Amino acid sequence: MPDQGQVDPAAQGQGAPSGALARLESALLEASGAGDVDDIARAVLADLALLPGVCRVGLALTEGGGRRLRFTSGPDAGDPVPDQPEWCHIDAYDDVPLTDVVRTGQAIHAELSTLEQRWPWLVERERERGGSVLAVVPLPGTGSPIGGLLVVLETTPDRGAAGPDLLEAAARRTAEAIADARSRRSRDLVEELAETEAAAEPGARTASLRLPPEPTAPRRARAFLSEELQTWGVGEEIVETAQLCLSEVVTNAVNHAHTVADVRLSLLEGVLTVLVRDRGAQGDVVQPTREEDPLAVYGRGLMLVEALTDRWGSERDAGGTTVWFALDLDRRADDLAEEWGQERGEQPDDPA
Repeated sequence: MPDQGQVDPAAQGQGAPSGALARLESALLEASGAGDVDDIARAVLADLALLPGVCRVGLALTEGGGRRLRFTSGPDAGDPVPDQPEWCHIDAYDDVPLTDVVRTGQAIHAELSTLEQRWPWLVERERERGGSVLAVVPLPGTGSPIGGLLVVLETTPDRGAAGPDLLEAAARRTAEAIADARSRRSRDLVEELAETEAAAEPGARTASLRLPPEPTAPRRARAFLSEELQTWGVGEEIVETAQLCLSEVVTNAVNHAHTVADVRLSLLEGVLTVLVRDRGAQGDVVQPTREEDPLAVYGRGLMLVEALTDRWGSERDAGGTTVWFALDLDRRADDLAEEWGQERGEQPDDPA
């Protein structure tokens, strides 16, 4: 482990913060280009671990409608980062620093000694690993954080090391990389859906509906989806989640595009994908912000879609706007089984 006096070679000549960020940005650009969140996680764990004084790095992403965090952390200092990060789940109601930061949106930068009363188990464990400072920074998202970045340090960082400004900038870059990966995945899924419909791949189930630009469109879309998915044997919980998200997307299309909208359903290899395409090329997909009325229903649909689905995205071209979301049926069934196990007394692997 380098001491605080060492200079990161990648940062020489340009200042540690800019050098570290430049290195991280390069790694994240390559990872997000592949559209793989695992690659992004590995880049973050590997590059932030190179900062002077860093003992451990962890990354958490919200999922399950905000009911839990998916968490992974790097190895102890000096050990290589594995090719594939190992993820575990943290319940959103667990009182741990990451859930606190994701819930409040407020970063934590504190000496471990000041956290001992609230999280004694965490302080004891990180001290054994050589840490004395904890930093947890939210990953900014649409309306609320999409996760958090956790860094344990040997000592309070000097200027130019892993200080609050650098870590908050790293969190922003990480959130942008995840959003970019999802956007790239969006384009890929649009193409995959078109190919699936054209080729009628064996084992795939598809269904389509054209909706008029009328107030009744969301209700018609919900009824159509429910009938199709029940015929396909999809579970009630998935149907209800898909109905809620589809209703929000169709409402957005009706309110802003004022054109017909095509709904396409695809179930292939355990993944349900729902796509809505309008003809309103003149408008953008509405992205709600923190400044909007938190009690307003209008404008918060995509925040709900982001929270409830496994992945989602949008694509605008000369002919209109496509919004899609995907639900992984097999993974959700595994998660449900895991939740049942935890209710019987099992604990998360590493609730950092």
